[in-house]
Amino acid sequence: MKAAVFHAAHRPLEVSEIPTPEPGPGQVLVKVAACGLCHTDLHFIDHDTPTFKTPPLVLGHEISGTIAGLGAGVAGWKAGDRVLLPAVLTCGACDACREGRENICEHNQMFGNHVDGGFAEFVVAPAKDVYRLPKEIPLDAGSIIADAITTPFHAVVRRGRVVPGDWVLVLGCGGVGVNVVQLAAAIGARVIAVDTAADKLAWAGRMGAEVVIDAAKCERLDKEVRRHTGGGGADVAFEAIGNPKTQEQAFNCLKTGGRLVLVGYSPHPMSLNSGRVMFREIEVTGSLGCRPVDYPRVIELARQGKIKVAELVTHRFPLDRINDGLDALRAGLPIRAIVVPGD
Repeated sequence: MKAAVFHAAHRPLEVSEIPTPEPGPGQVLVKVAACGLCHTDLHFIDHDTPTFKTPPLVLGHEISGTIAGLGAGVAGWKAGDRVLLPAVLTCGACDACREGRENICEHNQMFGNHVDGGFAEFVVAPAKDVYRLPKEIPLDAGSIIADAITTPFHAVVRRGRVVPGDWVLVLGCGGVGVNVVQLAAAIGARVIAVDTAADKLAWAGRMGAEVVIDAAKCERLDKEVRRHTGGGGADVAFEAIGNPKTQEQAFNCLKTGGRLVLVGYSPHPMSLNSGRVMFREIEVTGSLGCRPVDYPRVIELARQGKIKVAELVTHRFPLDRINDGLDALRAGLPIRAIVVPGD
């Protein structure tokens, strides 16, 4: 099969022929319809973040496709079934999994990190972890549900505990942030979106943001947020960039008793006023991935049209042009981009 193979950081992915994987017992072989391009991939390629599996490795963790083969003991699936793969596989047996927090499974395996991912014509996955993708959701665009939409869902619903009427602040309106916007708005929150790119702010407006703020033209973001919220500040702030400066800005925009949810990855320390955390009872929490139990709920929201999926895919690339897609991602051009091996 054809695949885009990661050999080492700071090198383009190499599109080449590699053996097609065989599904083992309990596994299915999936013909990849599409795989989303994600900044996580760039962390491996550009920023020396090590993969758990030593390269060569096929990256890509937002995968949709159709069943192409069944391993021994697999029942309930047949060739041609439309499927979505979760970004991360969980063990189901560790303390976190038994507590219902499978998204922080101690033995998780991520496609394109621990095991070969979706920048290829085929991929294998455990049958127990595969989700059906309804016909109402486009097969190719549906790939971005895995991570690009499920991760914001977990952040908004589980970690941010957003409820109707909340003032929600979103810093960073890229592929993750714009979905935090649309999910919070779908719940009934009043959303303030912040970015420096006009096109990203326009997308945030289309996704339901009540207020959009160009941070490059705003001298004091905390004062501007309080002006819009009647003086109190945001009930919940989501930092979807992964930058210590914007994390601190988000913190400073919260009302007393507010919650800061960190959904953008950063390897750098951030500076917060611990006295303010205590006296104002501010919660600071991380958010990682999504629980498997919530995938069907997100898929159903997409099937019903309550959240947008296909509209978010602004760029698509054939597998042979995957490095062009990564360049577009580096330039900040797509809201979401997908690689389509069949194109």
